[in-house]
Amino acid sequence: VIAIIGILAAIALPQYQNYVIRARVTEGLSLAAAAKTAVVDAFASSATGVVNAYAGTGAAVAGDFGYEFTAGTNVGSIAIAAIAAPPVANDGRITITFTAGSQVANALTTPIFLTPGSGTIVAATGLPSAAITQGAPIIWGCSVGATAAAYKFVPANCRF
Repeated sequence: VIAIIGILAAIALPQYQNYVIRARVTEGLSLAAAAKTAVVDAFASSATGVVNAYAGTGAAVAGDFGYEFTAGTNVGSIAIAAIAAPPVANDGRITITFTAGSQVANALTTPIFLTPGSGTIVAATGLPSAAITQGAPIIWGCSVGATAAAYKFVPANCRF
């Protein structure tokens, strides 16, 4: 009986830890949904097309996305890159950084990137085929830039 419990514990504990990390990664992606909305709204309503970057935490400043984020236990920051006129690749990119020293940060080793664009998602990179364009639907690419060992913690569409 003790041997069976030991074997079950040896298998179940690592799987439970992986599940916890995946849940915390999902928390970061869920929190970034508001940032995605801010990017779409700011880009659509900007008269010049230029939107200033958001640093990832703290209050919004004039000319940025009007988005604010307060660091939590698992997610340290959600930054948004500036949008130039005309927009180029990676403008408006959202960077989800997990709290340093957390289980998620140690497992992934890099942030998760959500990249807005137009066109289609390129299968080899997970990124949009073109920069965001006024009047065109915005699609979102996802990537982690981490090694394949971290792929088990992120959704399939982020494994680039």
